[in-house]
This record gives sequence, C-alpha cells and structure tokens, in this order.
Amino acid sequence: MVSDSTFHLQEYELRINRTLASLEKQGFSQRFWARDVSLWRQGPNGDSVIRERLGWLDVFTKMRDQLPEITGFVDDVRQSGYQCAILMGMGGSSLSPEVSQLTFGTSEGFLELIVLDSTVPSAVLDVERRIDGRKTLFIVSTKSGGTVETISAYQYFSQASHLKQQPTANDFVAITDPGTSLHQLAQEQGFKKVFLNPPDIGGRYSALSLFGLVPAGLIGVDLQALLDRASQMAMRCGPDVQVTSNSAILLGVVMAELALLGRDKMTMVFSPEIGAFGSWVEQLVAESTGKNGRGILPVDSEPIMDADRYGDDRWLVYTRLASSANTDLDTEILRLVDAGIPVVQIDITDKYDIGAEYLRWEIATAVASALLGVNAFDQPNVQESKDNTDNLLKSFLKSGTLPHETPVLLGEGIQIYCDSKMKSELDSIRMTSKIAEDNVVANLKAFLSMHQPSNYIAIMAFLHRTATTDKLLQTIRQSIVNSLGASVTIGYGPRFLHSTGQIHKGGPNSGLFIQFTSDDLEQVEIPGQAYSFSVLKQAQAIGDATALRRTGRPLIRIHLQSDFEAALKKVAGWFEAATS
Repeated sequence: MVSDSTFHLQEYELRINRTLASLEKQGFSQRFWARDVSLWRQGPNGDSVIRERLGWLDVFTKMRDQLPEITGFVDDVRQSGYQCAILMGMGGSSLSPEVSQLTFGTSEGFLELIVLDSTVPSAVLDVERRIDGRKTLFIVSTKSGGTVETISAYQYFSQASHLKQQPTANDFVAITDPGTSLHQLAQEQGFKKVFLNPPDIGGRYSALSLFGLVPAGLIGVDLQALLDRASQMAMRCGPDVQVTSNSAILLGVVMAELALLGRDKMTMVFSPEIGAFGSWVEQLVAESTGKNGRGILPVDSEPIMDADRYGDDRWLVYTRLASSANTDLDTEILRLVDAGIPVVQIDITDKYDIGAEYLRWEIATAVASALLGVNAFDQPNVQESKDNTDNLLKSFLKSGTLPHETPVLLGEGIQIYCDSKMKSELDSIRMTSKIAEDNVVANLKAFLSMHQPSNYIAIMAFLHRTATTDKLLQTIRQSIVNSLGASVTIGYGPRFLHSTGQIHKGGPNSGLFIQFTSDDLEQVEIPGQAYSFSVLKQAQAIGDATALRRTGRPLIRIHLQSDFEAALKKVAGWFEAATS
C-alpha cells in the first residue's frame, strides 16, 4: 500500500485552495507530466537545460528492464565472496544509498554498504580500517564523472597496496552517465562493471535510477517492491488526477505558498526507523528551491519544541511509519496542530513506501519550484563553491600554501576567525550591549544576537562525523534553539556543499553561518595529485566561506586544534554560556 497524507493548513487553507483551483484551470498537472519546460523557464537558454533533467518522471518504469542486469550483478558479487561495498559519491549519488543502508540494513548473505562522502582524512582512514582484511567492492558513483571528492577517493583506494585485501581493477564498479571521463576510465582500467544511467536525470532526482538501485540491491533491498511503490504513487498523482486529490502536487503547493507567506522553514519529523530519509529530502528541497533569493529551508533532525517556540516562519512535515511506536510523536504533533501550526502528516505503511516517497517529494519539490519561479534543476551556487575550490587548489600547486587568516580570538586550543567587517560588527554589538569582555563567549553572544525572527542558523562542520561529534553539535544546536527558538541546521562538509550549500548562498539572505574546521593529525595523500585530502578539505572550507562572504552572509569560523572532539566539547560549553 502506498502512503497517504493529511493536511492541517490552519488559516492558510483558503489561499491554498484558491491556488489549487487556479492550477486546475490552467491544466497544470497535464502540463507537468507533458514536461512543459515553461513551468520552470529561466532565461533564453533555460529550456534545453530543463528538458535534459526531466527523465525522473518515468525512470522507475524504465528501471524495470534493468532489474535482471542489476540482480545478476548482485548474485555474481555475492558468489565471488565480497563482504562489503564502499560507495564513493556525493549528494544525489550518495544520499539515497545511505537511506537504503540506514533504513533497511543488510539482509543476510548480502553486502554491508559503507558510504564515503567526505574529504576529511580521518574519515577516509576510518573507512579504510573498516574494510581492511575484508573482500571489498568499490563503487565509484558520479553523474558528471569528475566529482573531485569521488575521484580523489577512487585514486586513493585504487592504489591502496597496503591493504590486506589489495584491490584490483576487477574490484571496482562505476555508475555514471554515458560518455563521461569516469565511463572512459572504467573501460580503460577494466572495471568489473559499468552502469550507465539515463543522462536526462539530475543527481538529486536519481534515487529511483541506477544511482540508487544498484547500491540498494547489493544490501538485499527488494528493488521490484521499491519500484512498484513508486509506480503506485505515479498513478495516484498522474495527469488525470485532479490537483485537489493529488497529494504530491498539493504538498508542492503548500511548500510554495507557505514560503511566499514567510513560512519558509520546513521542519521534518520522522518515525525513528525512517529518519535517514530526511537527509535526502533536505538535499532535494534545498538545492532545488534555493535560488534567486528565494527558497525553502528544510530542517532535519531537530527535536520537537513547545508550540510557542516556533516562529511565524515555521511549519512541519511528519512522516509516520505505521509499525513504529509513534505514541509520543503523535501526541507532540497533535499538540502543535491544536496550537495553530501548519502540519502535513504523511502516513506510510512499511519501509518500502520509501519508493513512493521518493517520487512524491520529487514531484512536490518540482511543483514548489515552479510556483516560486525558480529552476528546480540547476545549482549555480554549488558550482560557485566548486570553482572557488578549484582556484584555491591551482594556487596551492603554484605556491605550496593556501590563503592564511589571522585568528581574531584564541582560547584553549581553539581559534576563532572572521573577516574585519564582521569583527567590527561584533565589537559594535558588544559596546552597545555594554559587554566589556572580548573573549570567545562574548563574541559568540554578539554573533547570535544578530539573529532576527525570520533568520536561521547553519552549523557547517568540516569535521570527521562520529557519534561524539553528532552529539556535541546537537548540544550546540539545542543551546541555540532553547535561547532563540531559531531554525538551526547541521551539515557536514563537504557533503552539505552538494545539498544545503545551494540555499545558503542562493536562497534568502536570512542565515547566520558557523563554520567548524579542525587540524588533521593524520595526513592522507591523494595518489596522482600534488595535494592531500587535508589540503582539499581546507580548500573546500575556504572556498565556501569565500562564496558566503561574497553574498553578504554573516560568517564566523571556529577552528579546533589537536583533539577536535575535546575541543568541540569546550566549544559546546561556550555556546551554552553564550545563550544562557
């Protein structure tokens, strides 16, 4: 059974119904499924770009013909004794495989899937230690064929002769578009398998294509069931269904109309067993809608607050798994509905309804983008950060160094950085507030005082993601939320650059940005390159900070020296003091 939805639209119901009636009159659904590019037209050259990105509308049907090839490959891999697979990818190439692993787990006799989407040296080494001595399949997954993080990981593991199970070309698999540099490399090197995806699908819309299905098949997910649920959703949301009964279009209209009315922060709540789905939705919505000074900010993994802590810029989506113990969540959500907060509840029968949810959210996000007047299928500001990184790496190859900043504050193995304009503003706030101290806590307090009711705060951590790191960043988030009631997002670099990084720079100028970086105690070279993973990570952090400052976004950087987890614990204490 495919999922269903309930809309608690509060005082916005009349306006949303008017929009639905207008869309019905315009034949919006028929135009949408007929791939009318004028729905998203952006400039004279926009049509061809959009037309080349609409293949997701029926890819779940085309993929049925691919299932024998995928399952045959999976059977061969299992019979060959592989125990685990590393998926090297970013954004759309890595998030849906991660959802599959965290939602379904590994079925007996299938492979454990490890997703590597980081350039932090200790994260690369952590993956290496997990596979050492185990027969491992290496999946190089990138639509463009040249994603720097993915290719760097390939270069490292393809030459990891120190591993007990030394990889050969026959241990590598490529998933890419036809004709890319990765396609050519895989053929030249003799990879075990090359999967060529339909080229008319953008990365973040590729969950139901080979990018999502091949890794899911390797861990034992029933791919036929996943595609069946998507097909059922397509029938319920097709061109012949009135928009008032079309839950995917209705969700998209709600997203857009609430954003246009100032409720542009979409908080996502999930039954725990399907919580991993949030990171995929986060990328889809943020990267599709966050342009031209507009956008919808998805807020993932935020604890539910009391109703009076939610500002007029917030609304919630609650995805409820029927088999989960939802009693407490149900009570919390009902309390928020009763308090007048807009809530959309999506009920799913079992985990395989994730297949339907992929399509629902793709349709809804494309609809919302059309109504917001943005192109759902490009990502100009993501490219900007990539270009900044490329330029920094070229400069490093010439000079041997990256740009150096002087810290504005020092404290117990921790350095605080910001540009001169930001420091002057912080000093002015402290003077106005009669805060004599010029220490870390005082400046954090001054920075957070810049928050306005419609603002959000983005924590961007170029750190090794561990259970301890997660816990401490959540502690920092909770301190800010408790004090300001603000929307606070957490993203790990560089993966967030391919996700919320677009809305950070292309969306509304309503964010305060806190970047975390750290020393790298372990150095990992990238074979064939004159720079290491550490240099690549630093260039990505600097490149993103440069792009944010260029667009006038308030930014501070907190650098953790030596033991980064111990330093982060100190910082969490400072945030608690600054917000108390």
